[in-house]
Amino acid sequence: QDRGNSGIFFQDRYELQVLDSYENETYFEGQAGSIYKQTPPMVNAMRPPGEWNTYDVIWTAPKFNDDATLKTPAYVTALHNGVLIQNHYELKGETLYIGKPSYKEYDGAPIKLQSHGDPSEPISFRNIWIREL
Repeated sequence: QDRGNSGIFFQDRYELQVLDSYENETYFEGQAGSIYKQTPPMVNAMRPPGEWNTYDVIWTAPKFNDDATLKTPAYVTALHNGVLIQNHYELKGETLYIGKPSYKEYDGAPIKLQSHGDPSEPISFRNIWIREL
């Protein structure tokens, strides 16, 4: 986990893990491309250290009824370096480090890029495109 540990957060609650998991064993739902603590990627598509990696993510935000109950869950489809790693995965709720995921209505930031700040493995992001579908 000390190799470029970071993530892409949607609405401050749902994380797609970004991590150098090239020949790096870690828990299955914590490797690059996992929906943190919910499901692993279908394949490890990580490039060797020192090479740029790409993530293409299609995010469908959850929707809530007027009484704040869940109307439709969140979904994510993701490609890592051009390889499908998440195929319209239905999230079970927010991605928590500890605890059972659940949905709570929240209007957080649309997207946030995280870095755990490991000085031996700095994180850089570039060429970020956001497009509403």
